[in-house]
Amino acid sequence: MPVLDQEPSKDSGGGDGIPKLPLPPLKDTLDTYLRCMKHLLTEEQFKKTQNIVEQFGAPGGVGELLQSKLEERRTNKANWVYEYWLNDMYLNNRLSLPVNSSPVMVFPRQNFKAPIDSLRFAAHLISGVLEYKTLLDARALPVDYARGQLAGTPLCMEQYYRLFTSYRLPGPERDTLVAQESSVMPEPEHIIVACKNQFFVLDVVINFRRLNERDLLTQLEKIAKMADNEEERLPPIGLLTSDGRTEWAESRSVLMRESTNRDSLDMIERCMCLVCLDEATGPELTDTTRALLMLHGGGVAKNGGNRWYDKPMQFVVGADGCCGVVCEHSPFEGIVLVQCTEYLLKYMIGSPSKLVRAASVSDLHAPRRLRWKCTPEIHKLLASSADKLQRQVKNLDMNVHKSYDYGKEFIKKQKMSPDAYIQVALQLAYYRCHGRPVSTYESASIRRFQEGRVDNIRSATPEALAFAKAMTDGKQSASDAEKMEMLRGAITAQTKYTILAITGLAIDNHMLGLREIAQELKMEKPEIFRDEAHLISNQFILSTSQVPTTVEMFCCYGPVVPNGYGACYNPQSDHIIFCVSSFRESPETSSAEFVKCLVQGLLDMRDLCNKCNSSSDSSRQKQGQTLETNTQTDKNWQIKVPQRPTDLSKNQQTLPHVALRTAAQTTVEAQTQTSSQGEAQALKNGSKS
Repeated sequence: MPVLDQEPSKDSGGGDGIPKLPLPPLKDTLDTYLRCMKHLLTEEQFKKTQNIVEQFGAPGGVGELLQSKLEERRTNKANWVYEYWLNDMYLNNRLSLPVNSSPVMVFPRQNFKAPIDSLRFAAHLISGVLEYKTLLDARALPVDYARGQLAGTPLCMEQYYRLFTSYRLPGPERDTLVAQESSVMPEPEHIIVACKNQFFVLDVVINFRRLNERDLLTQLEKIAKMADNEEERLPPIGLLTSDGRTEWAESRSVLMRESTNRDSLDMIERCMCLVCLDEATGPELTDTTRALLMLHGGGVAKNGGNRWYDKPMQFVVGADGCCGVVCEHSPFEGIVLVQCTEYLLKYMIGSPSKLVRAASVSDLHAPRRLRWKCTPEIHKLLASSADKLQRQVKNLDMNVHKSYDYGKEFIKKQKMSPDAYIQVALQLAYYRCHGRPVSTYESASIRRFQEGRVDNIRSATPEALAFAKAMTDGKQSASDAEKMEMLRGAITAQTKYTILAITGLAIDNHMLGLREIAQELKMEKPEIFRDEAHLISNQFILSTSQVPTTVEMFCCYGPVVPNGYGACYNPQSDHIIFCVSSFRESPETSSAEFVKCLVQGLLDMRDLCNKCNSSSDSSRQKQGQTLETNTQTDKNWQIKVPQRPTDLSKNQQTLPHVALRTAAQTTVEAQTQTSSQGEAQALKNGSKS
């Protein structure tokens, strides 16, 4: 039996009664590992792996010893895997944050007619941030509740409280996630505004009073004017944060030699968030172009230096209406990013812009420009960082596709989970493109447990492979009824694994824990972790994530291995948004080709469902269409958002171009996760977080 703990946590950070993360039984994990890997290996590889796994799990063997040590660790810690997972997924990873690690939210293009409009939008957005932070500071954010499997279970809320109070500090071998504890240091009361690669301190609390929107706009106007002064302009230091983590750690230590630079770094590292006022970039702002610009800023020639990638939240407001959020992923998951962003956009619609009525703070001091002392060494480091970012810009192949053929309502009418259905479609697309199955990552939230982050749903199931083969077999050896049976089998397998993952019983975190505890015990690395199958299992060539929104926007990220795809999707009632990324340098991948195969597969799956429905009993068909059964309840969650009065008539001037949807639920269990398994990266020398 798994080690379960039903004792409520004393400080759950998300309501009382949140249990500890279970430790799965060793035998279950090893059996599942073999089942997940068999069809991804050659017969010879699998036989070898089978023997190694048997030896590892033998009575009185290494596996049992490591399992007992993990049981001890579970007793002594709030979450036995959290530290291991955070280091492996993010902090040990040496790749640069843009594209490789930081996901982005892309807003609809805003229609700014004059430069002042973008500053008004930014001032309104900052007002929303301050409102949301007030909720966080008072620990007054309503608790999220799970639905489905463990309906009504409160979810751990700790991730939310890191949104505006944390910072990823680069290190030579491992980064540090710095959390500002108010008992040790004061809460941040300033925002950093980036404009034309310059950084400015915008105090948002003066004399214990929050700046109102009119004052924020005044200060932003001053910043825009100061940034225009070319004589005062300093080098684009933000570029250094876009470099590999070890390189940035070294550059930072060079910067730290000067007291001026130390002061500037301190102000950035302690700020609430960044607001990046971007310059217009020129090209037509399609969904794909906006996604690319949000991921890397367009490089040094555009807005690539107008960032500070170590900060968890960077709100980008482009003069040309290209807006969104860049997120440093180590403090929280995508659902937290989505919830925060949706709150802000709903605030901007529901709360009229207060640019006229409010009384102003008298004699506002001009915001302070951060100064940098740059030696020839720093200029050289900047040139190197700029070159590397430019290579990333050229390398990233992104394709944002809105599929209007059908959405999640059609899938629900088939009595199938929309998420499981889309995962099977992704498996079919990869198989159609490349003729083989590959190790796949889909993030699953484990926030039902204290300090829970994510585990992996291994979507490349044998059942999905059987379905993909049947659908692409030119010989038509399987009938439609048999294919439909295979589709249902693949969806059932996917749903079962999802339930395993969200209830804390999947294999990836467990395998990581066993590997890490062996290292802590200074044991020779067990053979199971040196075996080729372990490397293959952690090379996530397909890194996927469902990020549903109720506001018109979408999430995207880069691939996690050089020859892989990032596939983020946002299912809506009548359409699905797919964001597919790959690297141009890989001869194996093409985002456009993958999207083409995905669209074809979705059409084939719809046609198959329709054919099989039409041949079934008409009364059953009628009943099926009226049923709104969503078998995806195990992935759904509910959030109670404070209602705001929506008075659009007062808000014509700064109304952001966003569309609200009525859905009260969004799915949390399969959420934004730019996945990375650190060991696979180290071995492959090039993957992501």
